[in-house]
Amino acid sequence: MKKLLLALTLGIFALAATSQAADQVKPYALDYCVYSKDKLGEMGKPLSEVYEGQEIKFCCKDCKTSFDKDPAAGLKKYHAAVASKSSGGSNAAQ
Repeated sequence: MKKLLLALTLGIFALAATSQAADQVKPYALDYCVYSKDKLGEMGKPLSEVYEGQEIKFCCKDCKTSFDKDPAAGLKKYHAAVASKSSGGSNAAQ
């Protein structure tokens, strides 16, 4: 009985830890779509997706489709845009 109780307790803690990790999504840090360079919201409600813990936003379905073809490259493109923004770059130069 004690083993069963211990196993259930450990299982609950494992689920709680997994749930907390899944809830820690990094928010999108740009105000534009990294594919079209259009300001988010200009073409209607932006689309979004979470990939490897990072929220990615798109201005339209075409940009989301481009991301879906190679999400790893899209994430790399996003990180490059954020790095450029942090170093004083602008989205127009990309």
